[in-house]
Amino acid sequence: MAELATYQLHAGDPAPDFSLPGVDGKTYRLSDFAADPLLLVTFWCNHCPYVQAWEGRMVEIGRKYGPKGVRIVLINSNDARAYPEDRFESMVRRAKEHAYPFPYLHDESQTVAHAYGALVTPHPMLFGRDRKLLFQGRIDNDHQHPERVTERYLERAIDQALKGEPVRPAELPVAGCSVKWLP
Repeated sequence: MAELATYQLHAGDPAPDFSLPGVDGKTYRLSDFAADPLLLVTFWCNHCPYVQAWEGRMVEIGRKYGPKGVRIVLINSNDARAYPEDRFESMVRRAKEHAYPFPYLHDESQTVAHAYGALVTPHPMLFGRDRKLLFQGRIDNDHQHPERVTERYLERAIDQALKGEPVRPAELPVAGCSVKWLP
């Protein structure tokens, strides 16, 4: 688990710009989401057991909050040469199989992951209308057993932000597989 002190971005920091290809054939930029009240950027991949465990819950979050103006963008920055399951064509297949209701983007150069300071997959970062960081941390408190979840950290942060309330806590430790950096 990553410690708070290792975060590169903190509450109030602006979202770094990006331009990345999506599994749907489109290229997405940060500015494409300017009209959305909230933007959730989540560093993701295909092979990580934490991602796989949280995947259904993330899809549910997308379906629940998309109509409320929360845009979700998943970004895979892993080294696909070392982790073939994370290749672009596998991303396309996975997004279709799991009916992702959000863009799934490929950061082959890892430039975006470095700019955001991504530590693990999944690493969710919630940005407000001004695209300043409101929250980063875990999705909930039990990736393995959805029925045992007692704390829905990400949903609480989204709910607070949608109500215009301060997001508390703004940072929690993330849990997941380390980002697989290029050599």
